[in-house]
Amino acid sequence: MVSQAILGSNVDVLEESSGWERIRTSDQYIGWTHASELRPLGDDASGYATSGHIAQVSSLSANLYRETDVAAHKPVMTIPFETRLEIVAEGKGDDAGWLQVRLPDQRTAWIQSGDVDLAPHKLSIEESITLGRRFLGLTYTWGGRSSFGYDCSGFTQMLVRSRGITMPRDADLQAAWTGAVAIHRKKMRAGDLLCFGNASDHITHTGMFIGHGRFIHDTTYGHPGVQISHLGDQPWTRLLVACRRIK
Repeated sequence: MVSQAILGSNVDVLEESSGWERIRTSDQYIGWTHASELRPLGDDASGYATSGHIAQVSSLSANLYRETDVAAHKPVMTIPFETRLEIVAEGKGDDAGWLQVRLPDQRTAWIQSGDVDLAPHKLSIEESITLGRRFLGLTYTWGGRSSFGYDCSGFTQMLVRSRGITMPRDADLQAAWTGAVAIHRKKMRAGDLLCFGNASDHITHTGMFIGHGRFIHDTTYGHPGVQISHLGDQPWTRLLVACRRIK
């Protein structure tokens, strides 16, 4: 696995081969996925959940149900943070606090309104760092870019995306990204990207500086998952080879 496209993501199909499709995601990442995971847009050229009454999952994960009762049936599915859904109805009376949504395959389901944000806004740097702390302890997943498990660059990409900025997918691409400028280690501010590796042209890990010598990142070192580390500790002092500030 090289990356993920979460439920409802709109992708471009580049090639088809024996039940697989080569796709390009919104962050310009290219890879193969099984054709059964995709649904054609048909006449809806704008894509799924791009306009109209939209909800975005704000919980770390959320369950979708066949009806407005969490105990009557097992969830239809569990979806990750940032999933966008098309709302078709709002619950009333005994169903207040629920939203009925249409899924990309045209099925409908119910989600509790406390799991979503109806008007998501761009976060400040401080708010994005607070968001990052919500994921502390979440397990590391190679190629992950969802709250079911991020990898290092998937995690920093999500934090920057929460500020309304689309950043490249991989650590080395983020380090070379024209949307950020190089800064000296001694001039770092909260929200700056940290690039780790054996050399400046061999970036293999990334994190986000949060101030006071600390940074938040998703790593396999020690205990795999999202954690806060100190730049004064090894191996991070030795491996820090570049710092970037987003323009």
